[in-house]
Amino acid sequence: MDPAVRLLRLLSLLPSRPWWPGPDLAARLDVSPRTLRRDMTRLRELGYPVQATGGQAGGYTLGAGGRLPPLLLDDEEAVATTVGLQLAAASAVAGIENSSVAALAKLDQVLPPRLRERVRALQEATVQLPGPALPAVDPTVLTALATACRRTETLRFSYTDHAGRISARIAEPYQIVQAGERWYLVAQDRDRQAWRTFRIDRITGPAPTGERSRITDPPDAAALVLESTKLAVYRYEARILLDLAHEKAARAFRGRIVEPAPHGRSILRVAADDLASLASYAAGLSYDFEVLDPPELRTEVRRRALEMAVRHAGSGPTDK
Repeated sequence: MDPAVRLLRLLSLLPSRPWWPGPDLAARLDVSPRTLRRDMTRLRELGYPVQATGGQAGGYTLGAGGRLPPLLLDDEEAVATTVGLQLAAASAVAGIENSSVAALAKLDQVLPPRLRERVRALQEATVQLPGPALPAVDPTVLTALATACRRTETLRFSYTDHAGRISARIAEPYQIVQAGERWYLVAQDRDRQAWRTFRIDRITGPAPTGERSRITDPPDAAALVLESTKLAVYRYEARILLDLAHEKAARAFRGRIVEPAPHGRSILRVAADDLASLASYAAGLSYDFEVLDPPELRTEVRRRALEMAVRHAGSGPTDK
């Protein structure tokens, strides 16, 4: 086998396993252990971080960093990668469009005619409707969040809510969910002691704390995002603290979003397009409650309570 062809073959084999025993790798390439060692030395000279262990049980692994190995794809992988790059070129992740187009151009150059025909057939047969213009996601933020999820590391970041209020958050990232062209982080909010969803385009300055997350009993991330986005279509979202244990609240408000709160209480999340509807809903609750936010709803509930107190004030029935 030509040495250059053998090096390419070697680069395609190394990433396919976390670790290769030297004899197995030499047998796959049909070379002697000595030739294999020379090839590994050549790869290191070319910038590939090949790590070796000695002895009879010795072997090789391709370490992290260094240069990317050549990407060798079969027919199905090549078509899937091309289509994926085309979709990424129109994604809501800021700055990824140019990189996707550049990678797509490189791949298109080397696609065999039979595969180029399949890709173009997919393009011509597919119609994509333009969606609404959405805020772009910063790829560095997205990468930082994904890394924190993988490492189970607590993060600090700034978050802008739907009303434009900015707050500092400490959260334990769990999973990232893509819903349409929006991206969400599902994380446990340390301050609120509850699972929350955060729109990633509203997150800025994520910074690892160096502290491991203590995630227990995680939710279904996709289901949580689905429930949260039902609220997002409304103008106002309310968080109402109930003097009711979480288990009882979840049964009493089945179909609503109910979160556990400290001291055996729970938080009910509801939404509406106007404050009057939310205030009426809160006033009709059969449990002691406190409106946590938005502040406008607290004001509206207080105004209604005072109005009712004045309307029903009086001396009461008199004795005859």
